[in-house]
Amino acid sequence: MDLAEKARPNNSGIIGYFQALTGVLSRPGLFFESLDQEAPLSKPLGFLLASALFFTGASLTCLAHDYAIMAGVYFINALFMPMVSAAVCFLFMTMFTGRTVKFRAVMAVHAYASGVTMLAAWIPLFVWFTEPWRWILIILGTVKACKISWLKSILAALAAFVTTNVFFWSLMLAIAGLKGV
Repeated sequence: MDLAEKARPNNSGIIGYFQALTGVLSRPGLFFESLDQEAPLSKPLGFLLASALFFTGASLTCLAHDYAIMAGVYFINALFMPMVSAAVCFLFMTMFTGRTVKFRAVMAVHAYASGVTMLAAWIPLFVWFTEPWRWILIILGTVKACKISWLKSILAALAAFVTTNVFFWSLMLAIAGLKGV
């Protein structure tokens, strides 16, 4: 069995979760290189779901009230923001590479990178470490899994980061403006 085969999570459930977690933490380049672009998204999304549930539960330890509302907000954010960033990154990767990149591979990279960083992101102020770490994993993952250049991967990630942030800041300002009316 070669190293790439060892890095790929073979099992499902809790064993598959910890295999993927160990693979991304110990050898992220090899892990992302071993991702099957044709594989269904059930394992990456299951990994993301488990990490989102952990993140939500752990984040609630830092709150004094409104547990139910904030649990919903944290969970939806943790589960769907990687999907949004994957979709935007996929759009830019397709534009920058001039060829079709497999969305499954982009989504899997975002799911694994986000899921791993969620394990520490719930700690107050750790977002300053986990968010850059997540984007570094995404850049590495898209280079290895999607077989694109470092420059195009960095540009796509940067464009996705800026576009997503500008969109949500604009949305926040629009909602704040509606409340004021």
